[in-house]
Amino acid sequence: MSVLKALILGVIQGIAEFLPVSSSGHLLVTRNLMDLGDVPVLFDVLLHVATLIVVLFVFRERVFVLLRSLGRWLIRKSDESDKYNLNMIILIIVATFFTGVIGVVISEISFFENPKVVSLFFLVTALILWTTRYAKPKKDYDSVGWKEGVFLGIAQGFGVIPGISRSGITISTGLINGINRDKAGEISFIISIPAILGALLLELKDGGALVSEVGILPLVAGFLITIIVGYFSLILLMKLIKGGRLYLFSFYLLLVGIAGLFFLP
Repeated sequence: MSVLKALILGVIQGIAEFLPVSSSGHLLVTRNLMDLGDVPVLFDVLLHVATLIVVLFVFRERVFVLLRSLGRWLIRKSDESDKYNLNMIILIIVATFFTGVIGVVISEISFFENPKVVSLFFLVTALILWTTRYAKPKKDYDSVGWKEGVFLGIAQGFGVIPGISRSGITISTGLINGINRDKAGEISFIISIPAILGALLLELKDGGALVSEVGILPLVAGFLITIIVGYFSLILLMKLIKGGRLYLFSFYLLLVGIAGLFFLP
C-alpha cells in the first residue's frame, strides 16, 4: 500500500468514525474503488485505535472520573458522589457484553462485505438518523443504568455492519431512549473504548501480516492523519448533536446509498 492510499484511508476513518456516516462502510467502498485488494483487518483496527486516542483525549475528564469512582469502589471507599459514575460503569459493562455477542455473530457473515449491500445499509443509517428529529431527550447520568446499556450494546453490535454507523446508531439509540444530547454523544464514544480494545486484542495475531503487507511508513501516515482529522471531526459532531442537527447526515447518506446501489459493482 502506498503512503497516499494510507493517507486517504486515514482521512476517511478520521471523518467517518466520528461523523455518523459509517467508517467501515466508507473504507470498504474506498478500498473497492481504489482496487486495494485485501488489507489486513488489523490495519482497520489500528485506524480505530487512532480514533480511540482521540476519544480518550476529548473525554479525558469523564474517563478519569469513571476510573476514580471504580477505584474507590474496588477498595470499598466509594460514597454517594460515586453513585452516578458506578451506574455509568454498569452501563458500559452491559453494553460491552451485548456488543461482543452480536458483533461476533455479524463478523462471520461475509454477505455484508458486498458494496451494494453496504449502500443499502447507508440508507438504513439515514433512516435511523432521521428518527432523532422526534427524540425528546431529558435523562442525565443520574437516570441511566443497565437498561440503557442493553439497548446501546445491541445498537453498537449492529454498528459492526459496514454501512451502519456505529456512532450514528448508538447516539440515535441514546436519544430515542431519552438521554440528553450532551450525554448521548459522550456515552456513545465512551462505550466504544472497550469494544475497540477488544477488537485489537483479537487481531493482534495478524501483526506480522500488517507490517509485511502494508508497510511501516503507510501505517504511520494513516495512523497520524486519522488522529488529526478525527479530533476535528469529533468536535464538530458534538456541536451538531447539541444543536439537534444529527439528522442532517441522513441527506448525505441517502445520496451515497442510492448512488452506490446504481453505480457500484
